[in-house]
Amino acid sequence: MGLFDNIQNAAAGVGGMNAAPAQETKKTVVFQEMPENLEQLRALPEASMKNPLDVAALTVAALCVYPFNKDASLEMLNFLKGPQPLSPMEISFIADRFRDSDYVPRSYLNGATPQNNYMPQRPYSVTVYETPHSRDNFNEGYLTIYITSGGADNPRYVRLRTKPSTGEWFLWEQFLLVGIRVPDAQNPWA
Repeated sequence: MGLFDNIQNAAAGVGGMNAAPAQETKKTVVFQEMPENLEQLRALPEASMKNPLDVAALTVAALCVYPFNKDASLEMLNFLKGPQPLSPMEISFIADRFRDSDYVPRSYLNGATPQNNYMPQRPYSVTVYETPHSRDNFNEGYLTIYITSGGADNPRYVRLRTKPSTGEWFLWEQFLLVGIRVPDAQNPWA
């Protein structure tokens, strides 16, 4: 049984990189099954932490776990954060964002829209990309990766930081858990 199977069943009842890329860099990361804990996340080839686009995609996967297993999600996020774990303020912010809606992280998975109550298509995938401004702070070791939500008009982003001694990229901060359109099943005007 997969991570989103219970939601799907309930919904059915309700209805190293260069300093400046010449062009937009885009990657779609496919998950046959969503990782449900740190061990499964670390087993994925994207968990090498060498490709910043992979780290951004894994951030979405880790946030998708939160409604099902808060501790596992935080453990996954701390792995992605590397040498600087989540602060108490970040943990509180994440908990606050999940009080009213658990669908926001799923909205970043391809095929998840308000019309299908943010149920992503299998295999699960997320498309992440750079823009010409993604590397504005690259010389300081930061990179901004964008991700489109099926419930928002503008892309959201994560900021990553590199550890030059290892060539690894780590999650520095995420701006994914912001409001989006509510699923049609929860929208009285849909």
